[in-house]
Amino acid sequence: MSIMVAFLCLSLSSLLALVTAGGVKNCHPKCRCEVESYGLFDSFSITKVDCSGLGPDATPIPIPLDTSHLDLSHNSISYITDSMLSGPGYTTLVSLDLSKNLISRVSSKAFNKLRYLETLDLSQNVLENLSDGCFSGLPLTEVDLSDNKFREFDLNVFMTRGQETPISVDLSNNLLSTISSNHHLHAPYIKSLLLAGNQLRTVPRLAGIPLQYLSLDGNLIHSIDEGAFEELTDLVYLSLSGLPELPVIHPNSFRGLRNLQVLDLSNNVHLKALSPDVFNGLSALQELNLSKSVATPLPVTMFNHMPSIKSATLGPNMHCWKTHKQGQFHRQIGQAKANDILTCDVPGIIL
Repeated sequence: MSIMVAFLCLSLSSLLALVTAGGVKNCHPKCRCEVESYGLFDSFSITKVDCSGLGPDATPIPIPLDTSHLDLSHNSISYITDSMLSGPGYTTLVSLDLSKNLISRVSSKAFNKLRYLETLDLSQNVLENLSDGCFSGLPLTEVDLSDNKFREFDLNVFMTRGQETPISVDLSNNLLSTISSNHHLHAPYIKSLLLAGNQLRTVPRLAGIPLQYLSLDGNLIHSIDEGAFEELTDLVYLSLSGLPELPVIHPNSFRGLRNLQVLDLSNNVHLKALSPDVFNGLSALQELNLSKSVATPLPVTMFNHMPSIKSATLGPNMHCWKTHKQGQFHRQIGQAKANDILTCDVPGIIL
């Protein structure tokens, strides 16, 4: 009996080992492959493959046919050729991580076979340019190009298949002094654009791009002029924090931003004063951050341009918020009227 039990246990162990091996069939011996099953009775599965840290001589790497996520980071890759990402298994990729390499060139057809690719990470490389059409035909939703060497960038490179899905683009921490978009072409469907930590000296003109989120933090912008953002009517979040050379924001700078809900103007140490007319047109604004900016007191009239404001941070120890205070019961109307009260946690400030 004990021999039979031992035989059954051994058979079961062998069977489990066989099933496990089958789940990561064709996994490169130096890669780590993980199979995730889902759906009714686990009828569907996807494979995540981690081939990071193998070195530049490892590519192209054979991967399982049903691979959806592939990590090729930390491999000292310098050039993405036409054939590197075209083998079996690559055509099903949804996510590709090429970050933390030494990539300086990407062939114009390098991503042609990746027809399902949604997320692409090329951050922390040494890219200075991209070929026109290198993303053509890809259903991208996220592209990370942060921490590269771009000095100028044409956003029309993100013109992708059908434009059904909006794209989030990260170009922060490059050397950008120029951002362009060809107004004669259909604008790329970019919803989020991170340009923080670059060398932009003026607010870039992004006419036609349906941006909802824009960050220009830490750039060298020296002035924000009237109507600087009026073409970005869909914008919901705008961050202009930590601009080391910004002394002035002109009246009507935010004109046209009728959907803006959050405005961050914090950490602008050279911004000494703000006219109430700066905030003209911000009818939907709910959150304003001016901490470590504007040394002089702000007049209460500034809030006349922001009827929807709910929270305002005006300094390291000055925070204001709007509350609803129930008014006196009105006999004729038959109900009490609520009043909006702006309350601040520091007494004596001008509000």
